[in-house]
Amino acid sequence: MDPRPAHAGLRAPALEVRDLHKAYGALQVVRGVSLRIERGECFGLLGPNGAGKTTLLRLCLGLALPDQGRILLNGLSVPRDARRARAGVGVVPQADNLDPDFTVEENLRVYSRYFGLPQSVISQRLPGLLAFAGLEGKAREPISALSGGMKRRLSLARALVNDPDILLLDEPTTGLDPQARHLIWERLRQLAAAGKTLLLTTHFMDEAERLCNRVAIMDAGRIVMDGDPRRLIAAHIEPQVVEVFGEGVGDWLARGGAGQARRVERVGDTVFCYLDDPRPLLAGLAAWPALRSVSRPADLEDLFLKLTGRGLRD
Repeated sequence: MDPRPAHAGLRAPALEVRDLHKAYGALQVVRGVSLRIERGECFGLLGPNGAGKTTLLRLCLGLALPDQGRILLNGLSVPRDARRARAGVGVVPQADNLDPDFTVEENLRVYSRYFGLPQSVISQRLPGLLAFAGLEGKAREPISALSGGMKRRLSLARALVNDPDILLLDEPTTGLDPQARHLIWERLRQLAAAGKTLLLTTHFMDEAERLCNRVAIMDAGRIVMDGDPRRLIAAHIEPQVVEVFGEGVGDWLARGGAGQARRVERVGDTVFCYLDDPRPLLAGLAAWPALRSVSRPADLEDLFLKLTGRGLRD
């Protein structure tokens, strides 16, 4: 029998959060968060360290208790019906928690027991899960024999053992080399194309731009902006950016070199010029041969830094 609730149908959102609050002592970690994720969306939750992203995911899964607010996951109230709601959810945690005492196949089989799946069902699913993770021929390998990229792909395959409707992925590509990241992106696109709902947190803005239909930027426990990433960029950031750096950049700036820019930020020895047309500024740089520059369209990282600042977060 499928453990998922019969009424968790397509009409209910995959996740709905209303006015959610969570504090640990005097520290307000989640402060009045509301969001709604429709089924079939790939939704990115972005924010600096300490913004409250992981706490929000834990609240949505019923792994932490909210102080205030309402959570509906897969059409069910959390934390009251968290266990039933999680039956239709797959989770890829921020840190790998694969069991080192088991082989690749054993990790998948043992995890399937949490969902009460018969071994005949998981036996049928194993070849497909291993192929999806690119781990054919690795079923009997110990976890210690896997590379970091293989472990992340196995964690993703493990999250699919119960054939979930919803996937929560907490920084799924952190620590991976570019080849492994691109392979994970390809797999996530396949899941989205198959109709799965994806909620992912990430520090890689290019990842969010590539994968997500919508993003929410979270800072200090609040959602400060959400929407389609390309529309947000167009609405809130100048269309072009010129980064100028090198010996003498301070003199260049002081003498009005960035005069055409609508907005200027200096970070160390780099000046970020936000403007509509970069051509006059680039032409003026010809008189400063010691300076180098990069001209590019504005992106989600520019918006993120505008909203959350450039200061380091611990």
